[in-house]
Amino acid sequence: MKHIAKWTRASVLGGLMAAALAGAVSAQTLTIGVRGGPDSIDPHFTASGTHAESLKHVFDTLTWSGDGLEIEPRLAESWRVVDPTTWEFKLRRGVKFHDGSDFTAEDVKFSVERIPVVSGPNPTTIYVRRVKETKIVDPYTVHFITDGPAPILPNDFIRLFIVSHKAAAGLTKETANEAFNSGKAAIGTGPYKFVSWQPKGDLVLDRFDGFWGPKEPWARHVRREVPNDAARVAQLKAGQLDLITRVPATDVAALKRDSKIEVSTVDTVYVFNVELDMRDNPPAGQILAKDGSVLPKNPLADPRVREAIDLAIDRNVLAEVSMEGLGKPVNQLVTESIFGYNKSLPPRRYDVAGARRLLAEAGYPNGFRVRFAFTQDRLPGDSLVGTSIAQMLASVGIDVTAAATPAAVFFPARTRGEYSMSMSGWGTLTGEAHYTLSSIAHSNDPVAKMGAFNVLGYKNPVMDKLLQDAAVELDEGKRRSLLEQANALVLTDRPRLPIVAVGSAWAMQKDKVRIKPRVDEDTLAMNIKPTR
Repeated sequence: MKHIAKWTRASVLGGLMAAALAGAVSAQTLTIGVRGGPDSIDPHFTASGTHAESLKHVFDTLTWSGDGLEIEPRLAESWRVVDPTTWEFKLRRGVKFHDGSDFTAEDVKFSVERIPVVSGPNPTTIYVRRVKETKIVDPYTVHFITDGPAPILPNDFIRLFIVSHKAAAGLTKETANEAFNSGKAAIGTGPYKFVSWQPKGDLVLDRFDGFWGPKEPWARHVRREVPNDAARVAQLKAGQLDLITRVPATDVAALKRDSKIEVSTVDTVYVFNVELDMRDNPPAGQILAKDGSVLPKNPLADPRVREAIDLAIDRNVLAEVSMEGLGKPVNQLVTESIFGYNKSLPPRRYDVAGARRLLAEAGYPNGFRVRFAFTQDRLPGDSLVGTSIAQMLASVGIDVTAAATPAAVFFPARTRGEYSMSMSGWGTLTGEAHYTLSSIAHSNDPVAKMGAFNVLGYKNPVMDKLLQDAAVELDEGKRRSLLEQANALVLTDRPRLPIVAVGSAWAMQKDKVRIKPRVDEDTLAMNIKPTR
C-alpha cells in the first residue's frame, strides 16, 4: 500500500509538473490571426506587403524600417557614399544563419543577383533596380555600383531580404518556391526559424536562440491566415487567437467595450487609389457603351472623363462612413509624413454637377459602362470603399460593375494589365515619395528601371524627367522640390486618383499581449510583448 501511495503521489506531482510545463510553453506561444499571409516562403518571390511582413521574421534585410519608417542598421551596420556611383556597406559580424553557418558578403551578393531571376507576379526588382554590380571587398564589406547617383539606396534595401547562398544555390524560378516552402532553402538570419507553412493556413515559426539581436519572448510564433473578418474577430473573442490584425471598423467600438480585449489603432502610410486606363485599346469587355456595344475610343483616355470621375467621389463620406472613421481623405498618393509630400496642394473637390458637365463635354452625356476591380481582403475597408465608389459613379451616369477580388488574384491580373479601372492600396514604405511615384507614375520604362507598376499607358515626359532627376539628386532640398512637383502633376493628369489614407486597428487579449503599432501596418512578433 505504501508503494501504491508513493506511486500515486508521484503521479499527481508529475501531472501537476507536466501541466505547469504545458502552461509555460503555451504562455510562450504567440498566435495571431492575419487577414493575409505569404504567397511563398521565398522572400524574393513577390513584393506584396503581407508576404514581406511574414518573412521579416525569418529573413533579415540590410537596412530596417523603424516604427516611424526611419532607416536603421540591420545586417548592415553602416554605409557611406564612396563616389557618385558607389555605396559601401559594412556588414554586421558574428551573424549566424539558422543552420549555424556564417553570414558574409557572399550571401548579400547572391541575394541581390538572384532577385531578377526568381521574382514573381509582383516584382521585387524594385528594391535592387539601381544596382548595376555588387562587389565583395572583403567578407564584411560590399560595394554596390549603381547606374548613376542613388541617394536613397539604403531606403530601397529595407526589403532586400538576405538568403543563404548555400541553401538557395542553383534554384530557378521554377524550383525556388518548392525548395523554400519545404523548408530546405528557408534558411535566414532572422529572429525566428521556419517550421512549417500551409498555404492560406498556418505559418509556424520557432524562436532562433542564435539570433544576433535581442532575444524574443515567444518560443513559438503562429501566424494563422483568417481572411474572413467576422471569423477573425470570433476566434479572438473565443480565446483561440492572442491578437488579430486589420480589425473591421464596424467591430472596433464593440471590442473596445469588451473588458478582456485591448484595441490599438494607427494612421498608416497606405493610400487607396483608383487607377484609370489610358491605353488606346483597353482589354475587351472592360469599358463599353451603355447598351453593351464597343465604344470607338477609350473614354478614360480623355482628361475630362478622368476629372469627372475624380469629382464624383466623395472622399469624406468614404473616410467617415465606408471606413467608419478609420480613413482620412487625401489629395496625393503619399501621406503627410512622407518626404516629398506637397503641402500646397488643395483638397480634392466633390462636385456631382461638375462631373456630369465634364462627361457631357467629353461626348458621354449618358455615361458609359466600366468594370471596376478592387481588392477584398488586402487592407481594412477595401471592399466597402470599392463598392461605395461604384455607387457614387452611378450618380453621374457611369454604370459600374463592382468586382471585389481576392488579393492573390487581383495583383497578378492587375500587373498583366487586365483591368481598365481598379483600386488597391499602396504604401510608401521607404518614407520617400520617389519609391511610390517612380513605380506607378513614371512611364513603364525598363531602360530607366521605373514604372514597373504603371501598366495602363500613362506617359508624360515632364513627369518622367522630374522622377529621373529626383533619382540622382543628392541635394535633399532639390530632391524634395522635384518630388513635390511630381505629386502636383499627378493631381492634374489623374492617371491615379488618391482616395483615402487607411487607418488600421489591432485587437488583442488584454491579459496576454500588447503591441507597438507601425505606420506601415506590419504586424511583427518583434513588436508584440507579453503583458506580464
